[in-house]
Amino acid sequence: MATVKEYSVEEKLSSLVRLQKIESKMDEIRILKGELPMEVADLEDEIQGLHARQLRIEEEINGITDFIEQKKNAIKDAQELINKYEKQSENVKNNREFEAINKEMEMQQLEVKLCEKHIKDANEEIAEKAVALERAKKAIANKEGVLL
Repeated sequence: MATVKEYSVEEKLSSLVRLQKIESKMDEIRILKGELPMEVADLEDEIQGLHARQLRIEEEINGITDFIEQKKNAIKDAQELINKYEKQSENVKNNREFEAINKEMEMQQLEVKLCEKHIKDANEEIAEKAVALERAKKAIANKEGVLL
């Protein structure tokens, strides 16, 4: 028959303390385990939001690039008109025609300068968007690293 060992009160109390610590640790693990799916869902939502921001920034950059192309085409058209007016100015018959052609040339030159300013501003905006895009990409990589 198996013999039952009698434990002293001190041993029983120390065993109870160890058991209590183990059970407390298990409770903490259960709580963490219960919160983990919520934390994962929050991270996934945050990553999805960052992807949406990245897509929006890329679309804005594409729109600005299209705007720049339009302005470059407008400059090209204005240059062609300036050349046309210069040729016409050689064949003017009176002072009024000459002044009208000069005014048109000035208008086209101002249009060129305005388009160049718009292009410069748009390029600066693209640079800002590129920085924001890089930040979004780094944030996505960071959050995905945390998720894994």
